[in-house]
This record gives sequence, C-alpha cells and structure tokens, in this order.
Amino acid sequence: MRFKDVFSIIGPGMIGPSSSHTAGAVRLGRVAGLLFGGLPKRAEIMFYGSFAATYAGHGTDLAAVAGLLGFDTDDERIPDAIELAEQAGMRIAFRKASVPAAHPNTLTVALRKGRRHVRMTGCSIGGGSIEVSEVDGFELKFTGNYPTLIVFHDDRPGMLAAITRLLGDAGVNIGYMDVDRKSRLGEAATVIESDAAIPAELRKRVGRIADVKSVGYIDLNGGAAN
Repeated sequence: MRFKDVFSIIGPGMIGPSSSHTAGAVRLGRVAGLLFGGLPKRAEIMFYGSFAATYAGHGTDLAAVAGLLGFDTDDERIPDAIELAEQAGMRIAFRKASVPAAHPNTLTVALRKGRRHVRMTGCSIGGGSIEVSEVDGFELKFTGNYPTLIVFHDDRPGMLAAITRLLGDAGVNIGYMDVDRKSRLGEAATVIESDAAIPAELRKRVGRIADVKSVGYIDLNGGAAN
C-alpha cells in the first residue's frame, strides 16, 4: 500500500481558499522565482484548464505572484501580492490558454529582466503539492520537496559522471535524477534532487565543470542561488 504524506491529505498552512489553487500556485511561483534568482522586471503567467477558469475567484493570480516575491503559503501578504510586486517594479501579465494541459491545474511562468529569462511550466497536484514538468524548453520533472540542482550543459560523454562524481565525493546523496536534451550532442539539462542541502561552494564547483552553461538551485526551505 502506498501512503500519502500529511500535506497531501490536509494541505499546508496557507492563506487562501484552496490548497490546489492557492497554496500550490504559491509554491510554483516560488520555484520559478528561485530559478530566476531574483525579482524579474516582467512576469507573464499563463493559466490552463481549471486554473484558467477560476484563477481570479480562487486567488491563483495573487498566489503565483506571491511565490515570485518569495512568500510562503501562509504569508499574510498574499492578498496584496500583485500590488507589492508592482511597487517593486515588476510588470505582470496574466493570460489564459485553451491548449489542453497534462493536468487541469497547470500554469506557465515566463520571467525576464534584461537578457536574463526563465520559462517554467508546472502543475498543482493537490494538498499544496506541485510537479514541475518543463524548464526553458527541457522536459524535466521534479517536485520542489527536496533541495534541487538543475544543471544546463552540453550533451557529451562523461558529463553526468562528472556531475555525480563531484556530488558523491562531497557526500551528497542523490535521491532522484532526470535528464533531457534538445538534440544529440546538443543542449541538455539535468535535474538532481538530493537528501540534504547542497552548499553554495559545491554548486559553484559544478558550474566550473567543462561544458556546463549554468546551474540553478531550489531549496524551498533554505533559499536558492544560481
């Protein structure tokens, strides 16, 4: 028998009427913001399915923006998130899409500041839990429940071995890994969930591996750095 964790049953502590439509959206926004590594100048949020039909009434728009600001699911500032974001200089656009998504509670967040940009798609799967399915055109699945390293790199022999060896030598236990590539020996990305936080210096060492383009890091309990 497969048991659910307590958050999938009762949901997290939160501000809002729905763990799926608000708490999950906050977490998706936080993941996107952490991947971006700061406040964007422009944020476009695309809602699909049930999110598209009810986002205004359920505060999903407020929740997603609150996540971009780094708020947690129980932050009392969530109802004022859009106003606070605009005061911070963020331009926000909300869109609805009729294109079918894999899950009814799906959104895409596109963030930009100068030449820097991040695009992420994920869904809220219930009880405040989320699943990311795409980052910058790569099909990468992860939950945000664990410290997560995302490495963008060239697809070449020995790359995964170099990354995992470096982490293993530092005592990092890998709990999950997913890889996608845009073409053979072209651009690729690897996501790694670890059992414990990955120190900043170790992340920098990963970034110095030959043919690594950039490194993103998500730790909803401890922050992020790129």
